[in-house]
Amino acid sequence: MFKGNFSLNLSALEGLFKAKMPPLIGVDISSSSIKMVEISEPGKGLYRVERYAIEPLPKDSLVEGNINNLDAVSDALKRCHKRLGSNVKNLALALPNAAVISKKIMVPAGQTEDELELQVETEANQYIPFALDEVNLDFQVLGPAPNNPDDIEVLIAASRKEKIIDRLAVAESAGLKATVMDVDLFAAQSAFELIEGQFPDHGKDQNIAVVDVGSSIMAVNVLRNDQSIYMREQPFGGNQLTQEIQNKFGLSPEEAEAAKRAGGLPENYESDVLQPFMDMMGLEVARALQFFFTSTQHNQIHHIVLSGGCAAIPGADETVGKRVQVNTLIANPFVNMTLSSKIRPKSLTQDAPSLMVACGLAMRRFDP
Repeated sequence: MFKGNFSLNLSALEGLFKAKMPPLIGVDISSSSIKMVEISEPGKGLYRVERYAIEPLPKDSLVEGNINNLDAVSDALKRCHKRLGSNVKNLALALPNAAVISKKIMVPAGQTEDELELQVETEANQYIPFALDEVNLDFQVLGPAPNNPDDIEVLIAASRKEKIIDRLAVAESAGLKATVMDVDLFAAQSAFELIEGQFPDHGKDQNIAVVDVGSSIMAVNVLRNDQSIYMREQPFGGNQLTQEIQNKFGLSPEEAEAAKRAGGLPENYESDVLQPFMDMMGLEVARALQFFFTSTQHNQIHHIVLSGGCAAIPGADETVGKRVQVNTLIANPFVNMTLSSKIRPKSLTQDAPSLMVACGLAMRRFDP
């Protein structure tokens, strides 16, 4: 697992992040909302959810993961932090997967850190289509190379500086400070590690598909022994459901979105709109798994973990599980954590699938 992941020392915008973390808040800036999570560690290996908050973003504030309206995102971040009610101002943020180039490479073992850094830069030149002074580059040693004991496997990650600077600017303009920059995918994988104890033998040697169904994109990440072995994104998400509600009941986009969340739609909503959408979600998951089988040597998925906003639709796990004939559960990375008195357990369970990235980012506070 890429534990150190995309950890940039953001004050200098370079170098690896090593110090023991001060308290920080995990912040997921997605296309439809900002999600914040703060976690503490009351005892060794025991975690407590202190508080969390979700703040909707105006339409098109982010386009394909890029910040399109800095003021709107910064204002929403400020509102979200106020709603959270925390005095912690350090944030762990993440870049969208598409903004990061990551690549596993093999290098000779036994090098000093300086030698390794030099070798990584040399190797990175082959894979990164930009000049190295235009990017932030980081790397993480994964361990001995699977096929050669004389080599080690290293994961390199690079992103254009402007992508990082945009997110720094949003935090700064909201009066907050980004101290960690991660990647959506790696943050979600960190949160997944809190879930895998629910599987037989903790998921060892099993293929587990983490399927995140957001507002416009369905992202599939197949993990085996905490390593990603397959990734795919396809256009499908909750926006389609909102669109159907608009068309069927003659509502504005805002009204449709509000009705989708709060309920109160006519009684034919479930049979005419919601069930067909869920069936389509099952179909999309089946399609993604088919791509996995045809493009890898694997022919089985042992479990599916559904995350993202659409995973909170009651019965989503049953519909998908039935369609693909695979054990399916709804992501809840907080299942073994205690909750502070400020948290309503029922609300957290409902929101948990959409808090995977924010939770993984909040856990960065406990990195060794």
